[in-house]
Amino acid sequence: MFYRSQLFVPGNRPDRFEKACRAGADLVCIDLEDAVGLAEKDAARQTVLNWLETTDHKHVSLRINGLDTEDGQADIAALKSCGLILPFIMVPKAASGADIAGLSDELPRALGPLFVIIESAMGLVHADEIFAVPRVEFGMYGAIDYAGDVDCDLSWETHLYARSKCVAAAAAFNVHLFDVPHIDVRNLDDCEVSTRRAKALGIHARSAIHPAQIARIHAALTPSADEIAYAERVIEAYQSAGGNVVLLDGKFIEAPVVKKAQRVLAYKDKT
Repeated sequence: MFYRSQLFVPGNRPDRFEKACRAGADLVCIDLEDAVGLAEKDAARQTVLNWLETTDHKHVSLRINGLDTEDGQADIAALKSCGLILPFIMVPKAASGADIAGLSDELPRALGPLFVIIESAMGLVHADEIFAVPRVEFGMYGAIDYAGDVDCDLSWETHLYARSKCVAAAAAFNVHLFDVPHIDVRNLDDCEVSTRRAKALGIHARSAIHPAQIARIHAALTPSADEIAYAERVIEAYQSAGGNVVLLDGKFIEAPVVKKAQRVLAYKDKT
């Protein structure tokens, strides 16, 4: 399965868990961090773990609290003794490779790969070493928390460097990168447009905070009929030339262009 989308659902709203799992997202993450107030952390943790023990859904997991918080340490302790088999564990506010490597050693392997969020200046500076941790298979750029940390606005241009750095680090270590959720749940057009902009940078998946965003994310990330047709022509032309450089529509077709075409076709086959 090639993951295009991931939907957050608050950990203190068990009435929404099942609905979230059936919303069409490729992954679902029950949130114990930002979505849950301090007074409800303990109850939400137990509710989420109990629900995960009984659900048949295989694409749902949870986001723990920050590693430097008491609630985060309580989450880790509970996970170590729960016996669950999960598709991932999401870790917020990743700040260093050492912290993430330590967590990887501490958590049972059955809990799945780590899904880390780069959402601070420190995290961005250390993005390469964080993504280099072998157990890290998923990452997300958290523009909202990053903006709060460095005191910048949320315009696209402001976050171009940070997104691009995350793309390079993720590509270098084969980490599947997601973009930040679109916070205006009513503006679905901009959700799709900004997802396409992220795709152009090399981010081929996005998180969501409302089920209505999923279809628009998928529409932005799924190759169009024209993209698929062109990719097929590229592969055919390159193969016909015996793997040598060849002209197609007046443009040189060589190995990097072929690699892109192969990715488009692989995406089509997996979605």
